[in-house]
Amino acid sequence: MKISTKTHEGHIALVTGAAQGIGQAIALALAERGAQVIATDLTLPHQTVDKIGRSAHAFQLDVTEEEDWRSVSLKSRDIGEVDIVVNNAGYFPNRSIDELDLPTWRKTMATNLDSHFLSVKYFLPTMRKKKWGRFVGVSSNMVGLAIPGMSHYIASKMGIIGFMRGLANDVANDGITANAVLPGLTNTAAIRPQSEDQKRSTWEQQAIKRLGEPKDVTGAVLFLTSDDAAFITGQVIVVDGGQYRIG
Repeated sequence: MKISTKTHEGHIALVTGAAQGIGQAIALALAERGAQVIATDLTLPHQTVDKIGRSAHAFQLDVTEEEDWRSVSLKSRDIGEVDIVVNNAGYFPNRSIDELDLPTWRKTMATNLDSHFLSVKYFLPTMRKKKWGRFVGVSSNMVGLAIPGMSHYIASKMGIIGFMRGLANDVANDGITANAVLPGLTNTAAIRPQSEDQKRSTWEQQAIKRLGEPKDVTGAVLFLTSDDAAFITGQVIVVDGGQYRIG
């Protein structure tokens, strides 16, 4: 018996931070599985849409701005009803607690955490109407690691886990799930300033001795946004090659 790979056919998925890196990989993977994809970023993610083709749409979205979320939710209705939201956009400046200022703290929280609340505010109603929906928040394995200069970032990424766990209780009766994915160090533009020795010192702590690639994160997202994960909600999947160990 041939098993269909179009597990997401008939669904419309919105991905934030989709111009490059993990967000782009997630958008491409969802499209490959049959979803129509709305790729969003601070600037229009044309490259991502060009790679996907006709089943993709590019929208500009500053995830910290409520008006942008309202606008995207209205424009998306011309495509259909969004029933999958993957919040991937992130902000992660390294600041020691002595250097950390309130504007940096607030921008980190707005980008990494407020965005999840705003996505729910504007896309939950259509999911409830359909009695089916998926929210996936991209957090970070850094919440379980000892890394200096990232207190603000870790706080925001831990907040994603808490929000997803709380949200899961509020939407479960509507056929909607909410989960988080925690990538480890991943080979994206964000880590280019790091030396090869710095990268190696991270992945040498992993069970799988290599740097993660954006496509490594897509499997967890595809699973959590599929019907196969209908009974999984309020959970966390760590995708870091075995670096983050519970205990």
